[in-house]
Amino acid sequence: MKKKIGFIDLFIDEWHANNYPRWISQSSLGSEFELAYAWEEQSQPGGRPLQQWCADMGVEPSASLEELIAKSDCICVLAPSNPESHERLSDLALRSGKPVYIDKPFAPDFAAARRMQKLAEEHRTPLMSCSALRYSSELMALNKLPGQVRHFVCTGGGSNFPEYAIHQIEMVVAGMGCGIEAVTVHGLPERLSALLHYEDQRLASIAYNPAFAFSFSAEGKEQSLLNQGCSKFFENLTENILQFFNSSRSPIDWRQTAEIAACLQALSKGMHRPAERIALQKACS
Repeated sequence: MKKKIGFIDLFIDEWHANNYPRWISQSSLGSEFELAYAWEEQSQPGGRPLQQWCADMGVEPSASLEELIAKSDCICVLAPSNPESHERLSDLALRSGKPVYIDKPFAPDFAAARRMQKLAEEHRTPLMSCSALRYSSELMALNKLPGQVRHFVCTGGGSNFPEYAIHQIEMVVAGMGCGIEAVTVHGLPERLSALLHYEDQRLASIAYNPAFAFSFSAEGKEQSLLNQGCSKFFENLTENILQFFNSSRSPIDWRQTAEIAACLQALSKGMHRPAERIALQKACS
């Protein structure tokens, strides 16, 4: 019997909810899982309401969060454009003891990230969250190389920096690990660069422009990868989510997820305080 996945969303008719069902069915584990239930807090203006979306997707609508959590074997909390809603939307799921994946960005700040992580720990709820860019084939290849990454440079786009910066931060932390102590931001909101300063003097930089593709270069102690594009990240992410649902063990250190939230918070501040060094809340103690 297939394991049943439940979707919790702020509004269900959005790009991630509309595409995850296909990625799940096409994955190597697609025969073991099915999207069975969905719930939304509100309908998006101009979008399909829950009943229509579920009819189109062949999914059973849930009348309440409690009903969805009780019936599901594993849970996805989506709302990818509204991380400020994640703590509210995930509260009951994080008390369930069932595996929970929370879409990117995990939390709008470090304090919210730690509250959510501690709630999951208290209730022994397996928890995973990340940007899909962590699982680009090229970045996964970098992580298999020997030696520490000493310098990481990446580019990225999207409609606005506060929403899409998560992808570049996730790439940096996936490649270089924890240890960012501060950030500095330069430029205008629509075209900017930022430096991520590590405690051990390593350095990462990100460049944002709405027209930029996601790419990176990385210098390692023993080997480097240059001018790498990013491919197959949603397919690889879906594989890792389903593996997590099977094992109930997150492949991502919680400290990285917390640091990414802290870095996103600092970069958001830095947009309004150009060239000022903004310290992160300590995430990797």
